[in-house]
Amino acid sequence: MIILFTDFGKDDPYTGQVHAVLAQLAPAVPVIDLLHSAPNFDVRASAYLLAAYASRLPVNSIVMAVIDPGVGSERLPIVVQTRRRWYVGPDNGLLAIVARTEGIKRMGVLNVADDAMPSFHGRDVFAPAAAILGRGGLPEMGELAGLNVDAEAWPAELQQIIYIDHYGNAITGINAGYLNINSELNVNGHKISYARVYSDVSPGTAFWYHNANNLVEVAVNQGSAAELLGLKIGSKILLETGP
Repeated sequence: MIILFTDFGKDDPYTGQVHAVLAQLAPAVPVIDLLHSAPNFDVRASAYLLAAYASRLPVNSIVMAVIDPGVGSERLPIVVQTRRRWYVGPDNGLLAIVARTEGIKRMGVLNVADDAMPSFHGRDVFAPAAAILGRGGLPEMGELAGLNVDAEAWPAELQQIIYIDHYGNAITGINAGYLNINSELNVNGHKISYARVYSDVSPGTAFWYHNANNLVEVAVNQGSAAELLGLKIGSKILLETGP
């Protein structure tokens, strides 16, 4: 299957145009919309979010991942095959964490067709490549020596908010295994303790928990953590008590 992870939004036409290309070029391949509300232009936050979600995706699936503020520039369009699945997207760091956690088998630079619009590689470069992979083929690509990543800017645990869902739950870039149940977080000056599930705390109480995608998530029982704690994408998370 082909799985889409983008910041294209659900109400604009971009996602539909990508679907149209995939339906034309790989009509028998299922297409799953994983997320189209990834943090706009925020490559680093999206890289950690993608790695967390990818861990539950089927082996050998094809992930078209596009958060691409540098579209049409000198950044390269790439294909990465890890030991688990295929990824198609820009070489801007978005695939750095999945490459680190899953290991790289091969990678290459996609050819850009002359008629590809420089402002929409998602439709004109990445979707056709994903369709070819979905049909069992291999798109034309050149050699790629390594990913364009500054390792210091992409730590193992990103101690900040990387996504806020419509409930106001705030997902961090911290793997839940990095903490234990005695760990406390400092979130905008608020000390937050662990709870296993929402019902373990009273309504209106903030807590952190091990979410379904193995990340530390800050939530409020029957409320919005983002509103109560003043959180946004990029808000820092400080560890008060060590693992």
